[in-house]
Amino acid sequence: MAPSPDPTAAAADPWHWTPPQGSRWSRPVGLLRLDGPDTLRVLHGQTSQALEGARPGQWLGTCCISPTARLRAVAEVLVDDAGAWLVIVDGDPAAVRTALDRVLFPADKVRLGPVAAAVLHQPLGAPEPEALPAGTWAPLEGSPGWRLGDALLLPAEAPLPPALAARRPLEPLEAERWRLRQGLPAAPGEINEEVNPFELGLAARVSLSKGCYVGQETLAKLATYDGVKQQLRRWWAKAVPEGAGPEGAVPADAVAAGTPLLDGAGGRAGLITSSLELPGDGGWIGLALVRKAWLEESQLMAGAAPGVALSLSLPEAFQPPPVGPGGKAAS
Repeated sequence: MAPSPDPTAAAADPWHWTPPQGSRWSRPVGLLRLDGPDTLRVLHGQTSQALEGARPGQWLGTCCISPTARLRAVAEVLVDDAGAWLVIVDGDPAAVRTALDRVLFPADKVRLGPVAAAVLHQPLGAPEPEALPAGTWAPLEGSPGWRLGDALLLPAEAPLPPALAARRPLEPLEAERWRLRQGLPAAPGEINEEVNPFELGLAARVSLSKGCYVGQETLAKLATYDGVKQQLRRWWAKAVPEGAGPEGAVPADAVAAGTPLLDGAGGRAGLITSSLELPGDGGWIGLALVRKAWLEESQLMAGAAPGVALSLSLPEAFQPPPVGPGGKAAS
């Protein structure tokens, strides 16, 4: 793995780490095509974002949710004249397609295509000169694929444009570290049938004013009555250098996904959802869902006594859940 731009700062705080300049984050995604004049109406009613009034060339983030507002997938919608592309960034694309297929009626003027494999490439560092304004997209000229802002979405087998190919792809550990730093949810740890979008910091992908849609009643109640019971947080378990204390290296099973978080009195305070061992003596980092009463805590313990101390922080991409009628974001 390439060294951090600032090894000293990274050793003191792993969240200071940034990917090497001139690199790219390439993520496999699912691509689903919807054609027909009712496409936006259907997506408007089956996902969390206000889509019915979207215009061709717009790119909007949304969540695919269940009738009880549980998160099935995080997705992007690329609107065009004939319908839209639904890009499943994380989650189960086949399950999303099945859920859409079940709600389509013969009278709906929508044709639902198969799931296709694609890759979302995000340049890191200096943006590409051909980058589009945020929230817009366009087909690539002369090759298959699409440009989403400064990112590129390509069919799985499509060759990389020369400028993108010149960028170094993140190694798996680097890619996961970058995801954890930002606090981007992934299946199955964060994206599953037990968690809603507000808990994961995805409030910008949810519209509370667009009218009736699947899961709308649950999400509206969560906002109106400040009912979000847990929120996503980053954690770091610092390894103790050899000879500096009795703890030593952090055991993997002590910070594995599914491990409960406890406060100093042994109260259940949350649950680890993702974990990653850092190279050298960096310890472990990850994500956790922390219960509401402990959100202001800077440290919790993982596992049974004596446990492992975890330092908590707010992920960079986390957007606070809305609170009260009208859905204003919590401060």
